[in-house]
Amino acid sequence: MKIAISTENNQVSAHFGRCPNYTLFEAEDKKVTGKTVIDTPGHQPGVLPGFLNEHGVNYVIAGGMGPRAQDLFRQMNIEPIIGITGCVDDVVQAFLNGTLQSGESLCTQNSQDHHECRHD
Repeated sequence: MKIAISTENNQVSAHFGRCPNYTLFEAEDKKVTGKTVIDTPGHQPGVLPGFLNEHGVNYVIAGGMGPRAQDLFRQMNIEPIIGITGCVDDVVQAFLNGTLQSGESLCTQNSQDHHECRHD
């Protein structure tokens, strides 16, 4: 299985599309078997689901993501997990252990199409 985590300074980024890079983890039998950091191609609507699909990703973990993006990921058989914060290494281990608790998106779009992120 391959897991992509939106990353900024080794922490889960609050917004999947505005992070500088993704940390890709390969895992088998609840253990990390590989780790690679890749730069994002930039934030353009609809690009990241295809980009991560090309990298063979099965799950994408981020602090925040809008419903349209979640749907696009699911159409590519990539399951989004949102509302996550913390160190990427700790987060992936919690995911593999089955203890990662998803929550509400840390990013929202308001009615005037302005982007807002809640950072802890």
